[in-house]
Amino acid sequence: MLPPPNNFNRPQHPNQMPEVKQAPVIHYTFVLIGLTLLVFVLHKLDDILLPIAFSAVFTLLLLPVSRWLEAHRVPRVLAIIICLLLVLLLFAGVILGFGSQLTQFRDEIPKLQVKMMEIFNQAQAWAHDRFGYVPMSIEEVKESTVKALKKSGTTYLGTTLNTTTDVLSNLAQVLIYIFCFLYYRDHLRQFMFRFVAPDKRTMMLNTVDSIQTVVQAYISGLLKVIVIVSILNAIGLLALGVKFAVFFAIFASVLAVIPYIGIMIGATVPAIITLVETGSPLQALAVIGVFVVVQFLEGNFITPMITGSQVSINPLAAILALILGGALWGTPGMILSIPLTAILKVIFDAYKPLEPFGFLLGDVADGEDNLTSKKQAEEEIRPWYRRFWHMIGK
Repeated sequence: MLPPPNNFNRPQHPNQMPEVKQAPVIHYTFVLIGLTLLVFVLHKLDDILLPIAFSAVFTLLLLPVSRWLEAHRVPRVLAIIICLLLVLLLFAGVILGFGSQLTQFRDEIPKLQVKMMEIFNQAQAWAHDRFGYVPMSIEEVKESTVKALKKSGTTYLGTTLNTTTDVLSNLAQVLIYIFCFLYYRDHLRQFMFRFVAPDKRTMMLNTVDSIQTVVQAYISGLLKVIVIVSILNAIGLLALGVKFAVFFAIFASVLAVIPYIGIMIGATVPAIITLVETGSPLQALAVIGVFVVVQFLEGNFITPMITGSQVSINPLAAILALILGGALWGTPGMILSIPLTAILKVIFDAYKPLEPFGFLLGDVADGEDNLTSKKQAEEEIRPWYRRFWHMIGK
């Protein structure tokens, strides 16, 4: 009679390999190496990846329009062409609007230079009487300025020409990528399904749809906030009689996406120009007051009502995203940093192992009520203006 099998006399499979456990230090070292290689590749392939990234953002914005047109029996190709025409019209409108304002601003530069030199001389005279400062002559200031312009003029001209050529080339690539993304969106979704087991495809489909819906709502809401803030800034600046009010209003509203820092930059430039134009410090302070009031309305009423219920990025994460985006891809990276951070947050929230990182990117108020459901918590703490906005939306 044979003895009962046990772990000692049980035959071992010849191909069975013992499990190797890695130390946490080794695991995190490989993760760090992988992130370093990822950043290196993103930086080196910026000419290829930047048009794709912009195309993906525009595709998310245009997807509801394309679906609406297709639902009304418009062929997909024609619907996509209409969407691309909308992008071109938007781009042309922005270029024409800013171009006309910049042309007027350029014509005013000589007058501003004269007034700035007067203020400069007055400041030098005050510093000489008060502290014994030896003032610089106007000829010395002009000579140093001319030398600086001669030294960097050729570089600036070449940079401007290269930038213009790159913008036109990238615009053509973006339009082609948008067309492909919209036309082959079903094929791309089936491609993602190939990586998932059949019993989990329904869950993945729901996750992808929720990510797409939230990102679309966030980006479109962000554009709505910029438009509303631009209108409010323009009303305030026009009431004060500020020159180039529309240009500075749009400029400051775009910069308002940057928490805290954007409003400071957006308010400083028009305040300085108003001070030079009028010579009145009270007028310049009034300009700053307009931006402060609009910023208060944007932070406490406009943004919470439009984008607060979708995705909220805390100011620290937004500032770091802007810095990293600028270091990685320059100015285009700063433009893409906020939308891409919002997309990453939605993906982190949807994927359980990465959920802590989504919590880290989110606003402080997102993690206060963990014991109740999100909908119930929002109903309990929602202010009157959010409830009113929610009722209108229904």
